[in-house]
Amino acid sequence: MRNGRSQLMAIILAVVIAFGFGMGGGVAGMYMVNKGYISLPGTETAEPARGGETAQLPAPQTSESGKTAEAASPTVVTVSDDITVAETIADKVLPSVVGISTVIEYQSQGYGGMWGFPWGNNFGGGQTYEGTAIGTGVIVDEAGYILTNAHVINDGEYKTITVSLYDGSDVDGTVLWFDATLDLAVVKIEAENLVAAELGDSDLLKIGSYAAAIGNPLGLEFQRSMSQGIISGMDRSIEVESSASSTGAITMEGLLQTDATINSGNSGGPLLNSKGQVIGINTAKASDGEGMGFAIPINVAKPIVQQIKETGKFVRPYLGIRGASLEESGNSSEVLIEHFGTDKGIYVSEVTAGGGAEAAGLQSGDIIIKLHGTVVNTMNKLNSLLVGYKPGDTVDLTVLRGGSEIEVDVKLTDGMFLETQKQ
Repeated sequence: MRNGRSQLMAIILAVVIAFGFGMGGGVAGMYMVNKGYISLPGTETAEPARGGETAQLPAPQTSESGKTAEAASPTVVTVSDDITVAETIADKVLPSVVGISTVIEYQSQGYGGMWGFPWGNNFGGGQTYEGTAIGTGVIVDEAGYILTNAHVINDGEYKTITVSLYDGSDVDGTVLWFDATLDLAVVKIEAENLVAAELGDSDLLKIGSYAAAIGNPLGLEFQRSMSQGIISGMDRSIEVESSASSTGAITMEGLLQTDATINSGNSGGPLLNSKGQVIGINTAKASDGEGMGFAIPINVAKPIVQQIKETGKFVRPYLGIRGASLEESGNSSEVLIEHFGTDKGIYVSEVTAGGGAEAAGLQSGDIIIKLHGTVVNTMNKLNSLLVGYKPGDTVDLTVLRGGSEIEVDVKLTDGMFLETQKQ
């Protein structure tokens, strides 16, 4: 009987303790929500982003110093019984992750401008204000080259850029290059004892590959937060709002999808493999779902970073055409196939005089369906593939003309001939 009472009292005591912890956790959770430290599911919004595409790129070229885009002496990730993969990756990569604070100037519209009154901005408008956006970047060379998103530096429209380093110091940053359609940017700082991250090979990834993200979610208060998961999808396409497009939106293609947690502020931070190598640059998350983040494959950025390190700038190669995606024409597949023989590809609306396409014999009305054997269905994907090459390189296009496939070799040019055509 005594034993029975003892067991009953033990059960009651356990229930009371469990209830107490549950209530405490609930109160603490509500406190965190009310303070804005965490957000409830469904309250987050998608952050702006632009796109990229995985390409089969040439081998990295060696600079005069003998260094490539990868770290010269990569750190080996060694896991023991007392340390996890994530801990080892954090030790290796955290010194390479930076915070980027971008000060932006803007003018208020005014009540008259908003409501259409004739006095416009003279009534409560025209004042200049400053705002600060917080993002992430990753050091890719100890000389001070940092890779981030174009939207982190407000697509080049900024007043100042401040980079927060691992040692707690802040330094001024200078934008060397950015491309809003790729959502990539390279920032340069002057500082000593910088640790560069090692760049991996995003072409080796597959669904189920390990993935970890490091960044500054919700601002520098939570800087260098780390999450981990897997590569949950490959070659994803999403549509996002963008000031870089006349339509206000662009389609990002060829993205990596991961369930590693990515929040506002993680933009521009590295997505890492189990070796602590950068395999992507985090750029967006799905606003309507949980555990769906997206990153630009690092192989898109590698040739850009390498060329900037060698020459101080990136010269983008061009085919010399104007075109549009058949899929985005608004016509049904049946109509497209009836008129063009396919419902996928890039319709060449104009061949620019003086460009490589004209010299190769490409014609208005041709439909580009592949570049070096890789299917291309949109101009964004084509342009993303082309950044892996330089002016003077020759690319092989598979073109549909008159219902038959032909191969056309086009020598890429820089953008100078386009400027001469405008004059």
